[in-house]
Amino acid sequence: ERAGNASLEEIVMALHVRRSYYNQFFGRQPDDERPLTGINTRQIYKSSRLVSNLTGMMVQPNKAIVGANAFSHESGIHQDGVLKHRQTYEIMDAQLIGLQDNQIVLGKLSGRAALKNRLEELGFELSHEEMDRAFTRFKDLADKKREVSDRDLEAIVNDELRLESIGQLLYSLERVQVSCGDHEVPTATVSLKTQEGKLLTEAATGTGPVDAVYKCINRIVAMPGVLTEYGLQSVTGGIDAQANVALRVEYRGRIFSGNAANTDIIVASTQAYINAMNKVLMSREFRLHAQHDELENQDAELEAVSL
Repeated sequence: ERAGNASLEEIVMALHVRRSYYNQFFGRQPDDERPLTGINTRQIYKSSRLVSNLTGMMVQPNKAIVGANAFSHESGIHQDGVLKHRQTYEIMDAQLIGLQDNQIVLGKLSGRAALKNRLEELGFELSHEEMDRAFTRFKDLADKKREVSDRDLEAIVNDELRLESIGQLLYSLERVQVSCGDHEVPTATVSLKTQEGKLLTEAATGTGPVDAVYKCINRIVAMPGVLTEYGLQSVTGGIDAQANVALRVEYRGRIFSGNAANTDIIVASTQAYINAMNKVLMSREFRLHAQHDELENQDAELEAVSL
């Protein structure tokens, strides 16, 4: 997976774009066009996004090859050079790692067929039910944003796939409301729905709105997990961008990750924490600990009766 401290994608692409130099070390002629590795470079970007979503570790924008700014140009001189000849400042084509230049702009007037086609180009194969959920999320987002980018679509689909991978949710978000300001005590009210359809509501104050929300959730689920990492990153640029929250919760020595994206950072933070909590509550560690506590309670009750 790695070559020392060098990332896989950088090694692979260095060997690919500098074949004329490295061919000699493989006993080939300098002009031999055969690839030097068996890696499909067009899957690099998708693989990076997949690993990021599964681990909850965000890829920094300035990361070579797979970072959001790897093929971006802000300088006027650079932009002029790229427009005239891309290889002036780009030694590789973005399509080589799986990025595609697509001129179709998706917005609130876009239909299901356009969305399905774009998701397929991005490498997503969704079932009919998954497509229904993704299309609903897409329309909701399109009402808030003028244009929906590929990264927005990735965030939407990954959100839905993550929820499906968790399985049947023990708790789902019904409502979250916060009040805060420079002269206000941050206060939150959260309502969660259980599997049985029961609505549970709690209110709390905190050092900030997110802290207040998490205290509400902790009271509802009655689970002493510890938030060890919290990260917030904009999915795209602009004031209407989605926020992607990635966090980690520790329970009895094991780490559980949670991710969510939304144009509202409080909603994204809430959903990410609920996702992590659902994983904790359905984990083997939690079930064994709960069974142990139940047995201890039964023993205490029997001892009290015998006395």
